[in-house]
Amino acid sequence: MEPTPLPDTVKRRVVVGKSSTPIELPADTGLEAVLGADERTRIVSTELYPWKLICALDIEAPWGRAIGTGWLVGPRTLITAGHCVYDRKQLGGWAHKITVTSGRDRERAPFGSKVSARFSTLSPWLERQDADFDIAAIHLEQAFFTDQEVFRVGSFTDAELTDFLVNVSGYPASPGNGMELYWAKNRIKAVTPRRIFYDVDTSGGQSGGPSYIFPDENAHPIVVGIHAYGLGGTPASIGLRVNSAPRIIPEVVEKIQEWIAADAATG
Repeated sequence: MEPTPLPDTVKRRVVVGKSSTPIELPADTGLEAVLGADERTRIVSTELYPWKLICALDIEAPWGRAIGTGWLVGPRTLITAGHCVYDRKQLGGWAHKITVTSGRDRERAPFGSKVSARFSTLSPWLERQDADFDIAAIHLEQAFFTDQEVFRVGSFTDAELTDFLVNVSGYPASPGNGMELYWAKNRIKAVTPRRIFYDVDTSGGQSGGPSYIFPDENAHPIVVGIHAYGLGGTPASIGLRVNSAPRIIPEVVEKIQEWIAADAATG
């Protein structure tokens, strides 16, 4: 299947391929700050591919409202962080419902919004809130796009992932109050069997967003992780100031395919 061509404005922004050195960040700043023109850039052309595949989440839960990010992996299947659909400490359990807005830019919703009350997550997240399994699906009754347009996912070896330049997109609480899409880039710095770690700027609200690579400029964007954690979620053993994402590994690919097939069967 031929990849959807990237618009020129997107080509000029996203990072492609690998680099043996990190993208240089301004001195004396931490990962929780906006790091200048190359980091945490607001995306306003949200109707373009692949930005349109990234969705703002308005979450209604037992303990109130929250925001998050999701991305389309099937016509009626979004992937997000597990803690966006189920979290005993922050949400009070399962979300009641989530409003999904594809390609949102403040009040502008070029593809409309859809509401879902059907969610799935992995057993280790549900049972013990294991950060390595902080992955979930939101199931939609109606599609935003066809299966030709959605994100691909890919499982890569440690050696293949190391030094890949990674793009991370999402809807942070600050800036934008969960209504503006932001994007940043840098290099994958470390991997563990179930996590990838990168020095890419993120903040609350971006949980669930895609961490994706382009093997070359003519390839589909491939999601390799589900962004979920800032510095506080980085194990001390990593020894780096990095943010992280549960990693796409073969069993995660299999589970995502299972969720997509189940949604297609109910259409």
